[in-house]
Amino acid sequence: MKSELKAERILPPAPRMHWSSVLLLIGLVALVVASFATLPLKWHDFFTATAIQSTREFLHGFMPPELRPVFLHKIAIATFETFAMSAIGTLIAAVLGVLLGLPASGRFGLTARLATRGVLNVLRSIPELVWASVLLIAAGLGPFAGTLALALHTFGVLGRLFADAFENCPPQAASTLRINGAHPVAAFFYATLPQSSPQLMSYTLYRWENNIRAAAILGVVGAGGLGQMLKYHLSLFQMQQAASVIIAMILMVGVVDGLSYLLRRMMTR
Repeated sequence: MKSELKAERILPPAPRMHWSSVLLLIGLVALVVASFATLPLKWHDFFTATAIQSTREFLHGFMPPELRPVFLHKIAIATFETFAMSAIGTLIAAVLGVLLGLPASGRFGLTARLATRGVLNVLRSIPELVWASVLLIAAGLGPFAGTLALALHTFGVLGRLFADAFENCPPQAASTLRINGAHPVAAFFYATLPQSSPQLMSYTLYRWENNIRAAAILGVVGAGGLGQMLKYHLSLFQMQQAASVIIAMILMVGVVDGLSYLLRRMMTR
């Protein structure tokens, strides 16, 4: 009891909420309320008898999924293609993100920081589907355009995250090496990079999980993989084959999420 009272006396008083934070919170709540008020959301249409019956008939068309060995073999090839697109795109983006994250963190001056951050903002502001639609004109149909689209968008995202990680890294270790005569490049590789590597790997794995889902969708515009199979069978109203493709997508995403979780656990240990 005495220790608890002593701890309460040691703890500092709770900080007071500033008026600007209160105004920001009120503004966000008002924005959400205005969004619901202005959008023509017809929630009751989802629960009418006609809507329920149409949904039941639509879902019934997916049963049973197509399980012929020949078709499953095609799904396996498309799954590997989607997996390869996401992995290669993420790897390219991670390497380029480290290279451009250095000047974006301010290590080469303010001009280089603003210029590289502007490039990264442009790359990450354009969605993968838009990149794929543009690159399909230059690279043609297939997974190559999808891989480049994933790499460009992820490059912008990871480059910005890596720059923030380098910028927020404690400078004491690198400064100690610099004071003792170490080259800036050596100080980066022996101090900054080891300190930031767990965070960099966590960001990379998280973006890989996102790219698995994005790669499965990029096939809709002709970038190969499971998405292209899904678009093909849905366009022909072959719902049973489309159900098998959707199940393969769900299983692949689940496996990658589990693998990413295990890798993050290994890093934290």
